[in-house]
Amino acid sequence: MKKILLIAALVMGFAAAQAQVTVQGSKFTDNWSITLKGGVVSPYQHYAFWPNARGIAGVELRKQITSIWGLGVEGEWSFNTSSWYGYKSANIVDHQLVGGFAAVNFTNLLLGYIGKPRTLDVEGVVGAGWWHAYYPESQGYDLNSWYTKAGINIGFNLGESKAWTLALKPAVVWYMGTGGSQNTTVMNANHAAVELEAGITYHFKNSNGEHYMTLCPKKYTQADLDELNGRINTLRGDLDKANKALDDANARNAQLQKDLDDCLNRKPEVVEVEVKKNSESLENNVFFAQGKSVVSRDQMPNVERVATFLKNHKNATVSIKGYASPEGSAEINERLAKARANAVKDLLVNKYKISASRITAEGLGVGDFFSEPDWNRVSICSINEAK
Repeated sequence: MKKILLIAALVMGFAAAQAQVTVQGSKFTDNWSITLKGGVVSPYQHYAFWPNARGIAGVELRKQITSIWGLGVEGEWSFNTSSWYGYKSANIVDHQLVGGFAAVNFTNLLLGYIGKPRTLDVEGVVGAGWWHAYYPESQGYDLNSWYTKAGINIGFNLGESKAWTLALKPAVVWYMGTGGSQNTTVMNANHAAVELEAGITYHFKNSNGEHYMTLCPKKYTQADLDELNGRINTLRGDLDKANKALDDANARNAQLQKDLDDCLNRKPEVVEVEVKKNSESLENNVFFAQGKSVVSRDQMPNVERVATFLKNHKNATVSIKGYASPEGSAEINERLAKARANAVKDLLVNKYKISASRITAEGLGVGDFFSEPDWNRVSICSINEAK
């Protein structure tokens, strides 16, 4: 008895814990159903099943706590159509069972609930309650006991709204503590019966209009709402910035379009430009990386341009002046400036076979020819063409 009550308490506790999550937002009047059932009942053993079977009918009222757990009450009555454990009562209704039960939906437990019942559901059922046997005074006194019950419900959910369920409901009932020679407080097969019943269930309409349990949305706390509002405000700020950037871009685009239209509509103008060619002095620049005095590959065309001119003008000479940018000490910059001038000279002599007598090279320290400091890392080649 204590073990059974402990198991029932654990089941009820787990169901209540599940209900705290699933039933948020639903009403007490939601997820109720009523079942009418009937079939046969016969002793569990020692007697042939069908010769000793008698009719049984009942009704169930259930509240579905979660998609997995349900609780309910039931009443069942058996009819005097055969002997019962060797005895036959003269009453039409000779046994009555009234009690409660808990059901677990194995389908949803194992596969998860999809928001509405599947076509086929399999449940396990356990229950307990009061059992009463009716006897005429001529046959003795009525018997009272309590019973325990375990069974399986195989349900077929019908219709688009799933308002109806047809179910097969096999179960075993143990009669416990009946008194006299049948006194027992354990599940004894000698004091048990097998029920083979079928039932039809109607699921009452819920407050949301559905006949089945729907998945409840998450219940947000004030902290959740504050966080969501903060994110919304941040997104609004980002949207305002994006809109301002778009307005600025549209304004620039409009101004550029106006400038383009002005240019297209402007009358052609003839501009005279006086070009003076100084045949006595030409300049070419060779730039260097920071801290380097090696002519890089991308600067070789500038050196070759000087060499080509000197080859084509046999009397021309070149003066190479090396410079450094302001970074570093004066001593290092002087060495770099001189090394850069000599690097260009060495290329002209060794690679392009220009006579060293036609070349002068000197380092002049830090240069200030250009506003960009990096551009002052340069060797300036000034070509002097003889008259």
